[in-house]
Amino acid sequence: MVRKKSSFILCGAFLFVAWNALLLLYLWGRPPMGHLGEGGGAEPGGKEEWGMVRGKGGQVNLAGEVIRLAEEVEIQLDTQKKLLKQIESHRAVWARQKEIGKKQTDNIKEVNQIVDQQQNNPVPLINDVYVGDQGEIKHTQRSVATVAAGSNIERHQATDVKEEVAEDNKVTASVSGPQVIIPILVIACDRVTVKRSLDKLIQYRPSQELYPIIVSQDCGHAETARVIGSYGEKVTHISQPDLSDIRVRPEHRKFQGYYKIARHYRWALNQVFHTFSQSTVVIVEDDLEVAPDFFEYFRALYPILRSDPTLWCVSAWNDNGRDALVDSSKADLLYRTDFFPGLGWMLLKEMWDELEPKWPSAFWDDWMRQPEQRNGRSCIRPEISRTITFGRKGVSLGQFFDQYLRYIKLNTEFVPFTKLDLSYLLKEKYEEKFKEVYSAPLVKIEDLQQGGSLRGPGPYRVQYSTRDSFKVFARNLGVMDDLKSGVPRTGYRGVVSFLYRGRRVFLAPPEGWSQYDTSWS
Repeated sequence: MVRKKSSFILCGAFLFVAWNALLLLYLWGRPPMGHLGEGGGAEPGGKEEWGMVRGKGGQVNLAGEVIRLAEEVEIQLDTQKKLLKQIESHRAVWARQKEIGKKQTDNIKEVNQIVDQQQNNPVPLINDVYVGDQGEIKHTQRSVATVAAGSNIERHQATDVKEEVAEDNKVTASVSGPQVIIPILVIACDRVTVKRSLDKLIQYRPSQELYPIIVSQDCGHAETARVIGSYGEKVTHISQPDLSDIRVRPEHRKFQGYYKIARHYRWALNQVFHTFSQSTVVIVEDDLEVAPDFFEYFRALYPILRSDPTLWCVSAWNDNGRDALVDSSKADLLYRTDFFPGLGWMLLKEMWDELEPKWPSAFWDDWMRQPEQRNGRSCIRPEISRTITFGRKGVSLGQFFDQYLRYIKLNTEFVPFTKLDLSYLLKEKYEEKFKEVYSAPLVKIEDLQQGGSLRGPGPYRVQYSTRDSFKVFARNLGVMDDLKSGVPRTGYRGVVSFLYRGRRVFLAPPEGWSQYDTSWS
């Protein structure tokens, strides 16, 4: 087909050149068309012939006419050269498009065959399918199907079945594939300082196509809207349409802001997942600044979150991430935690489909920490935070900011997470390693504070057994002492890990811990 098109194009070009040559010969030998009138127009009976120059004795200046015709021929030849070049370039493009189209057709057929096989298989195999840079089809097995043929092919939810990840449980970034789009949802209201957050996101973003930034604004604040609008096509600006007050109980009138935030979150997440048809999202607020490897962090952890049913979020935040409490030499260290951290976190569409029907009218983050929502699942959090908050003023009136949040350390070292083996975060492997907590020597808090009798960097274990003992030890060791639904901040199976005066410490319940006590909140 391509050869036939090529022959047709060349034949057309030849006819075009031949026709122009005949036209030029006709113009050369044509009779006079009229005369120049006194007014300079071509009028019959005028004193001068149109286009002819008479020399002395009334003779036509043939040399001038030949020059004029030669110039016209030269112009026509230049035009024809340009046309031939355009035809040649278009011919190559058409041939390339035909080849890509053929590959994409073959890819779609293969995708359909995979889906048919999954539907007919009593124990479905779940696959990621995507098109590579050269139009080739690639696919990898995972637990929840996301089928993508090309960058914009619709993702189909195939099944809810969870499978083991790879032969040796080794999960790398390749599982997600290069075409997975991870949008960033920025929740904004009336802070013009959203510029600081957007500047860093855009500065560190490796690809606008793979990481579209959606800024959802509540409050209708005109100056903030102008700041967001100044970024043009670098971000997508959407506005929450319902700005009305929410009817609340009289004793909750002072919490009106919390009700509006919950309403905004619900609307914005529905926009991302239903209007924009995305399969995942990373949520940040307008007072967060991100680290240089923020995007790398979430790209690498997406396949872990997608593959492990005991996880329900990935967070960039460490509640106990103050400089003195973290190991600066271990920027690549990650943990599982039973405490929902928020402050820059990834959510899958499947999880939103579970949460949205029962979404609360206010205090959504504490609601997320309730056992009914957590359902025994954990999040992933870093040793060193990939976000910091600079927003002291807000609906929380600066709660915890002056005492804790302003001192959180932001990671500055780029960690190539997508090249690391992060399979240790999968529950089975993590639980095996976690047993080492109770192999650590049990010490008293006084031993840590005095330090004279301790040798080496640890780890050491401090044991609490009641709510009050936990709060006393936490305050004395400098970590956050509040609990939500009985879960301490950063805790996993009740254990809080941090540095104290350069030594690794596990603040832990007795061995044999079984569950959190919600009465501790």
